[in-house]
Amino acid sequence: MTYGMEKILISACLVGDKTRYDGHGNYNPLIKELLEKYELVPFCSEVEGGLPTPRKPSERKGSRVVNNAGKDVTKNYLKGAEMALNICKYLDIKVAILKENSPACGVHQIHDGSFSGKLIKGEGTTTELLRKNGITVYSESEISELLK
Repeated sequence: MTYGMEKILISACLVGDKTRYDGHGNYNPLIKELLEKYELVPFCSEVEGGLPTPRKPSERKGSRVVNNAGKDVTKNYLKGAEMALNICKYLDIKVAILKENSPACGVHQIHDGSFSGKLIKGEGTTTELLRKNGITVYSESEISELLK
């Protein structure tokens, strides 16, 4: 990577890291094009917040995050969000690309907290904190906007 390229924080699963709750990745084929224009900084706030991979699926219920066994994992999600923000501040990152629907990274929608697969308008804990601190957050479906 070339020194001086703009850095973007990106959900680690989108670059193929196996950090999803089920132990898989979500590799996005536009990553190669992004790498031609930006320096990508992969980060998984769930893993960095102390959760294992694989792990029980979690969903937001209001300001809390709980897994499908009923355990409150909010503390892990908030810790991961803080770590993401710290990296952005340290590396002067102004843009993030995060995984839609995730309780940590959802940009426009998240699961409704019932573990039924239903999606609602909302954002994950990391997206919420980054936006509150002036960082622009895109979902993986909006990557093409950064390639113009």
